Amino acid sequence: MKKALLFFILSILLILLCSALSYGAQTLVAVKVSTPPVLDGKVDSVWKKASPIYVKDGRTDKTIELRALYTDSELFILARYPDSRKDVMHKPWVWDKELKAYKIGPQREDTFAIKWNMEKREVDLSNFSDDDYRADVWYWKAFRTDPVGHADDKLHILSSEKGKKAQKVKSKTGKTRYLHRLGDEGRGCYKRRVVTTYEGDIVPSYEHTQPTGSRADVKAKGNWDGKSWTVEFERKLNTGHDDDIAFDPSAKKRYLFGVSIYGLYGEPIDNSKEYLYGQGRISEKLYLIFK
Repeated sequence: MKKALLFFILSILLILLCSALSYGAQTLVAVKVSTPPVLDGKVDSVWKKASPIYVKDGRTDKTIELRALYTDSELFILARYPDSRKDVMHKPWVWDKELKAYKIGPQREDTFAIKWNMEKREVDLSNFSDDDYRADVWYWKAFRTDPVGHADDKLHILSSEKGKKAQKVKSKTGKTRYLHRLGDEGRGCYKRRVVTTYEGDIVPSYEHTQPTGSRADVKAKGNWDGKSWTVEFERKLNTGHDDDIAFDPSAKKRYLFGVSIYGLYGEPIDNSKEYLYGQGRISEKLYLIFK
């Protein structure tokens, strides 16, 4: 009798544990369409074919709406989240009248990131994970990438190995880890702009360029309506590039990912700053499947 009771209790505990582990693992269903949405940051009627999921941002607890569509060759993701202020300047040159020279200003652009697991196994996609992993990151930036209709296509590598410009982080169990944030092969959407003579009190410190190679794989466009941002992403299902995740709707598999309103830089939390740029935290575990 005691053994039966013990077995029953252990079974209940196991069920509760499994439920806890799967909690929050929502699934985003990509629906196939013949006519794709127009990539303009606005919600076309075709998006009504896709059922939304609602996710909490890991840093701000804001609610993010996600939808997904696909065609024979392309995947489309829509992200919408509340934002009472439109920030479309990033580290501008601000004129110092006393020094008669430019300094980098405090302004930071609005952003949104989608981070895809590229491993064949399940991993924790946090920047503070104990898992080694490679992740494909689609990083939309309101000033640096949006004007040219793209998101920055990046590669995150988290490991115990040091590297040039790698961010040193502490894992959830206290281990020293290194986050390598790399651009995909090719030229990005922007480059630094050096200003030596007065052009105005506030001027851009970046100039836009057309991306090339694998860095140009992800198209994106955002629109701010006074209360929220809507950002649409578009990418080929399979780019043929080693630094990109490949999607195959016929494979009937699920793809692990997470999202963040702010850049996933591994920066410590600092609530004293006006802008949360770089302090992003990955959302709950999410999956994408194709219907």
